[in-house]
Amino acid sequence: MRLLYIDIDSLRPDHLGCYGYHRDTSPHIDAIARDGVRFENVYTPDAPCLPSRTALWSGRHGIHTGVINHGGTAAEPFIEGAGRDFRSRLGATNWMTGLRQAGCHTATVSPFGERHSAWHWYAGFNEIVNTGKGGMESAEEITPVVLDWLARNGKRDGWFLHVNLWDPHTPYRAPLDFGEPFAESPLPAWLTEEVRQQHWNGCGPHSAQEMTGFTDADPWRGRYPRQPIRADSMAAVRRMFDGYDTGVRYADSHIGRILNALADANLLDETAVVISSDHGENLGELNIYGDHQTADQITTRIPLLVRWPGITDRHAGRVDGALHYHFDFAATMIELAGGKVPALWDGESFADALQKGEASGREALIVSQGAWSCQRAVRWDDYLCIRSYHDGYHAFPDVMLFDVKNDPHEQTDIADGNPALVREAMSRLEAWNARMMQTATHPEDPMWTVLAEGGPLHTRGHLPAYLERLRTTGRAPWAEILAANHPKEIRA
Repeated sequence: MRLLYIDIDSLRPDHLGCYGYHRDTSPHIDAIARDGVRFENVYTPDAPCLPSRTALWSGRHGIHTGVINHGGTAAEPFIEGAGRDFRSRLGATNWMTGLRQAGCHTATVSPFGERHSAWHWYAGFNEIVNTGKGGMESAEEITPVVLDWLARNGKRDGWFLHVNLWDPHTPYRAPLDFGEPFAESPLPAWLTEEVRQQHWNGCGPHSAQEMTGFTDADPWRGRYPRQPIRADSMAAVRRMFDGYDTGVRYADSHIGRILNALADANLLDETAVVISSDHGENLGELNIYGDHQTADQITTRIPLLVRWPGITDRHAGRVDGALHYHFDFAATMIELAGGKVPALWDGESFADALQKGEASGREALIVSQGAWSCQRAVRWDDYLCIRSYHDGYHAFPDVMLFDVKNDPHEQTDIADGNPALVREAMSRLEAWNARMMQTATHPEDPMWTVLAEGGPLHTRGHLPAYLERLRTTGRAPWAEILAANHPKEIRA
């Protein structure tokens, strides 16, 4: 049993060929999809990075672990207190411990734990290789470490290797000598000049006038020429799409190198290969350019490709359209490896359905964001309904509803015209919250902790200066709306 899990930060599924993208971004990933199973509707329960990987590695929602933010109290797991045993609950029940109990030697090649001070994330690993640049690595810095590890360990039986690639994440960093593979490819059709102009007149961090934060300054001082700073033209929009897609293609090329190394060692046909991500990436959706700030379809939906010899080869090319959380696959992997899913997990294995070539998922999902905005959303049928508790300075309405089947880029909020659907979504959200708190080990919902501490980490303290920027760039009406929405943050 050999398990390779390739974790590509900020990878959205609809920019992969196997999910229908018109650009040739992912030939090696697409080959995994052809030989295995592609999952159409997998979501992270908590976005973005730290909450997502904490949920995946713990098998539990952020409302249960305490981790939904990138800073403050809710960036750390709940303290167990007097009932803590010699080993913590997380140490005894995390994903890696489950795989180790099933006989796997667990290893990671990733800087993630250091990047987010996510020391809890290391629980259960036998081996940790920190590539040392805090997520600013390019694939050419990761791949040699992976190839060396495989050369030394690949032929042994019983291993799980987590490989973390970062190239689609801003700043877009693919080496210039990789060229411009999409210079002649058309842009995604939905982001037109009309849409860009609407966004230009809007507001919010990483919106069209300030693509790298709250200003149009370049925080990297020109070190990343593929990275645009403001969407002041369709040429800049092209730079964004080309920069992101080139990052995907560059990561894919290195996946090819890793898979070729396994093939050369006669190990590929004996290795389960899984490709996924921690979250997606808004590329203009909701006027967010190159970031992951919401509990929307684009940020919370992630790819999942599984090629597992002896299991998926009987159903090669199958597409699973059921609704899943990413930790449902973690539970599935533990079970397929011969282990037992911990009783306290929120993740639910679908190993039996995967082996039979069937789709078996959930009726609805609840997804969360707490690092850039405070939101929970309900995903069911063809819809996603977002409840905002803090708008992240985007002036979102309290409730938004999108038909994600027919409007995948979330251009039309249909909440006002569909009160019955909104009521259904809010009823599902309320019922989920009640169930989660009934099984919680702590009485606090971390969402309210984030709000009580002044809001999401990445917006705290920025509002006064941002209001002034809005007023001096011709967007004074948005400044007045945000000031009315956040009076305490002006006085703070």
